[in-house]
Amino acid sequence: MPVVDVAPVAEAGRFPAKAVVGEAFPVRATVFREGHDAVAATAVLVDPDGRDHSTAPMVDVAPGLDRFEARLVADRTGDWSFRVEGWSDPYATWVHDASIKVAAGIDVELMLAEGAVLLTRAADRRGAEAMPDDDAHVLRATVAALRDVHLSPQDRLGAALAPQVRAALGRTPLRDVVSSSPAYPLRVDRPLALTGAWYELFPRSHGAWYDEQTGRWVSGTLRTAAEQLPRIAAMGFDVVYLTPVHPIGSTNRKGRNNSLLTEPGDPGSPYAIGSADGGHDAIEPGLGTFDDFDAFVARAREHGMEVALDIALQCSPDHPWVREHPQWFTTRVDGSIAYAENPPKKYQDIYPLNFDNDPAGIYAEVRRVLQVWIDHGVTLFRVDNPHTKPLDFWQWLLADVHRDHPEVIFLSEAFTRPAMMQTLAKIGFHQSYTYFTWRNTKDEVAEYLEEVSGEQGAWMRPSFWPTTHDILPPYLSSSGGRGFAVRALLAATGSPTWGIYSGYELVEDVPRPGAEEQIDNEKYELKPRDWSRAEHLGIALLLGNLNAIRRAHPALQQLRNLRVHPTSDDATVAFSKHLDAEHSPTGRADTVLVVVNLDPWGVREGTVEIDLGALGLPDEVRAHDLLTDETWTWGRSVFVRLDPAERPGHVVVLEAP
Repeated sequence: MPVVDVAPVAEAGRFPAKAVVGEAFPVRATVFREGHDAVAATAVLVDPDGRDHSTAPMVDVAPGLDRFEARLVADRTGDWSFRVEGWSDPYATWVHDASIKVAAGIDVELMLAEGAVLLTRAADRRGAEAMPDDDAHVLRATVAALRDVHLSPQDRLGAALAPQVRAALGRTPLRDVVSSSPAYPLRVDRPLALTGAWYELFPRSHGAWYDEQTGRWVSGTLRTAAEQLPRIAAMGFDVVYLTPVHPIGSTNRKGRNNSLLTEPGDPGSPYAIGSADGGHDAIEPGLGTFDDFDAFVARAREHGMEVALDIALQCSPDHPWVREHPQWFTTRVDGSIAYAENPPKKYQDIYPLNFDNDPAGIYAEVRRVLQVWIDHGVTLFRVDNPHTKPLDFWQWLLADVHRDHPEVIFLSEAFTRPAMMQTLAKIGFHQSYTYFTWRNTKDEVAEYLEEVSGEQGAWMRPSFWPTTHDILPPYLSSSGGRGFAVRALLAATGSPTWGIYSGYELVEDVPRPGAEEQIDNEKYELKPRDWSRAEHLGIALLLGNLNAIRRAHPALQQLRNLRVHPTSDDATVAFSKHLDAEHSPTGRADTVLVVVNLDPWGVREGTVEIDLGALGLPDEVRAHDLLTDETWTWGRSVFVRLDPAERPGHVVVLEAP
């Protein structure tokens, strides 16, 4: 029997599909055979030791197209595999034929006798295909009924079609002509690779102060930044992400707002890495020492958070590599080293690496640098602009780190062409930034949610960020706190991984003229903040509520379970996430419906058409809003009215009454 178009498979299995422990990931295949016999399929999960771990019956999700799907769940990390077995279903074939013929009075005794033989064969199996004793007893009792001539033909047939018979054969089906696909690779990571909430900060800004005597700002330190960890943890974040903490060069140092002119005390960009104090394996003296870094990591862990570090593979002109390995850079015809450019942007304070000149040397050095930070407790890396470095470098580096430290997670910051973003994901990046930041309208949001949760979700795990230190999109610079609430709600519920840049709680929304980034960008100056203002604005409270909801509802911790639902209003988007009871860690089904008003200025109202049947729910459900603690009774068509001055949307748990 043909078993074809198995998914998820990348380039015939060259790159593994991805899952995390406990994730219900979908497996699909097209399965068919000649003739009219019934066809079925089974998905098989194989553990890292090569043993069959579990199976799942596949459901025909496209009747007439022979497309089958099941969901599998791995229970530990490692390199797994999966396959699909297609098979002929003699019981389903007999049910179809016998139901027609007995009703028509054609070959009645012959059909009932064939059913008795079939169920006897199923009950008498031995070895791996053997049925549990209780199920075998059910089938043998049914065989007796099929052969009981004192019963009417309809009653004898009805016994063989009873729910307990179907259930027994559902648990241990009778399979003929079993045909298997090849086994395809599956990389299973720890849950944080799929689900987590990130909080980004520039450590030097936290605790920075102005010295009246010198007239200069004094940098905050890793110790003063650590004082923010309880506040961040209280909002429910899992990861605290630090921008580069390395020494900053002085040559061509940038001033405020990326100016070429610097003032005394300007700290420079932390992305201009390297000075006489060291390079990527050192800490900026103003921030402290490795003892201070270790203390930061330890305190983060005390509050249930892990530390991510920015890896930017570029150098200031003062980096030790420039002196020790000039061949690692591009030299122009005038003898100068080429600085970084992305016209019209220019980065005179940064030299990009040229991997073509000494790949072996650069590879080994970058791997050494990563090990320094792993040894100091970093378990996640946010990689700056990976799309500007060779793919074979990343494939090698990620595999090498994974071999020694499979717990380490890499987030790709690649706002670039889809082909590059997806290939970076396939070769080993665990997560990726996305274009969510610029998807604003109902159609844009709905389409993008379906895109990232669809087939590409087998490789590219999306990370939704409303803003970053580089990006302040026009939607947020024009919509105030209401817009910040909308984007936080969408990001936190639309993707298992999301993040915010420090200051989001304060609705920092003033752009630099002519640019999609904040004025007085923190990349070029110290930016202490008055966190007491956050309570009045309410965004911090919303962030905390959203993260608490995410932790309480396993459906929101999954990626490939999203369904968009139609709405009548052109600025209202609705989507659900559903997790079956058999795949839920709580043992209960979990269904969360999110309805968002994308218009931060106007009251919007209309109907939401909820496909309750597809979610395994009855026509009338209990709807409990997790943001407001309100409860309603909803049906398939629901009227909603959302005033952005009161709430950005609904986050509703749907349950049978």
